[in-house]
Amino acid sequence: MQRYNRLSIFFHWLLALLIIAAFALGSIMSDMKISPSKLQYYSWHKWMGVTILALVALRLLTRLLKGAPAYPDSMKKWEKQVANGTHIVLYLLMFAVPLSGYFYTSAAGFPVVYLGLFELPTIIAPNPELKPILKEVHEILTKVMFALVALHVLAALKHHFIDKDGIFQRMLPGK
Repeated sequence: MQRYNRLSIFFHWLLALLIIAAFALGSIMSDMKISPSKLQYYSWHKWMGVTILALVALRLLTRLLKGAPAYPDSMKKWEKQVANGTHIVLYLLMFAVPLSGYFYTSAAGFPVVYLGLFELPTIIAPNPELKPILKEVHEILTKVMFALVALHVLAALKHHFIDKDGIFQRMLPGK
């Protein structure tokens, strides 16, 4: 069974951890009352979003340059199509979710100061009418991404425990 290259595996698992952390932090902070802790969580959430955006760009570049291993012949044509479609939508969402958060933050009138070191450019001027729409877009895209990530995990587990076709091992770190 052909495996993904080490760089793709590294990006996959690093992004998985960051996306899970950003989901968790977003859920926690949205239910908090305004406080210094909530503001700090928002900063961390934004930092994760910017980091995810940069890493996804590098991961996509790696995927385009190095490709992906072929699916096993045991997979049905429709399974391969669903897998390809899911991967494409996941990539789109890995860009769209952080960008929608960035747009929402700009429309809300708050800067994004990456790691507390430098302010990123404001893309949208503060806009009270656009702010709730962008917030809703960010939340909906996040929920769709969460559902697709869950589907991705379930599919990987199905391939490992039921199909036993080696798909899961292609992305595992190690040899």
